[in-house]
Amino acid sequence: MLFGSAGNPKTLTLMSEYASLLSDAVLRDRARVAEHSARIEAELASKVKSEFIANMSHELKTPLNTVIGFSKLLTQHQERRLPDKEIVEYAGLIHDAAGHLLSVINDILDISKLQSGKYVIDSREIILENILSETVDIFRHQAEAAQINFDADVPDDLPLIRGDGAKLKQIFGNILANAVKFTPAGGNVSVKALRAPDQGAIVVLRDSGIGMTPEEIEVAMTPFGQVDGGRSRWREGAGLGLPIARALVELHGGTVEIRSEKQMGTEVIVILPGRDSVIASAVASVFGARNPAV
Repeated sequence: MLFGSAGNPKTLTLMSEYASLLSDAVLRDRARVAEHSARIEAELASKVKSEFIANMSHELKTPLNTVIGFSKLLTQHQERRLPDKEIVEYAGLIHDAAGHLLSVINDILDISKLQSGKYVIDSREIILENILSETVDIFRHQAEAAQINFDADVPDDLPLIRGDGAKLKQIFGNILANAVKFTPAGGNVSVKALRAPDQGAIVVLRDSGIGMTPEEIEVAMTPFGQVDGGRSRWREGAGLGLPIARALVELHGGTVEIRSEKQMGTEVIVILPGRDSVIASAVASVFGARNPAV
């Protein structure tokens, strides 16, 4: 009876040893789980890094090879007289390749600054319909060249938006570039803008392209993420368009929502706060910082 007593020294020693063994077992198990998780994360990071390097190598080498190849042909003009038509064609290809290369480099620089928190926007009053109309005109031509139907509904009574005009163009340009890129011939791309209840603006950009699953949306919104990361992917891209667009919208105090279904298309909803909402938020932030009680 004394042996089973909680106060018995031998019982206390056995309980202490058991607790120590149990603690060691739990710690070993946790260490194994942590090691397994770390190994999986390392393998995933290595895979993402490898895919990124492969994709960036492709994105940078392809236009560079075009520039080098056709510029070399032009330097041989004295040896082999080229028709004026070919010279113009080669110059156009070099120009397009250089533009693509510059776009990739700018995207990489943009995402680096956005992730470092050092990105700033030139905020001022913006007439949103002008920004949308200019962007729509650019991509309407691209859509027509790709035999895609393009429709836009941009009213002229949208509220003033506080923001950076160049960055707003970049936001809608990145989204429309994806819409046109992933919509096959005969498909549809549309832009619709409307006034939000808070005197902000809502812009809905739709396409009838290949669409994405929820998992693919998450990948697409990750910097350098490729829904089809292999070398055989059927559309080029650095995987930065949507992440940059979302980050820029958030810098404007807005939000981005993506709805998509495989083989049914994608809808991107951009919500931008009104001029007064942004100013009120900034004032509240300033006064709140000065007086924690506010």
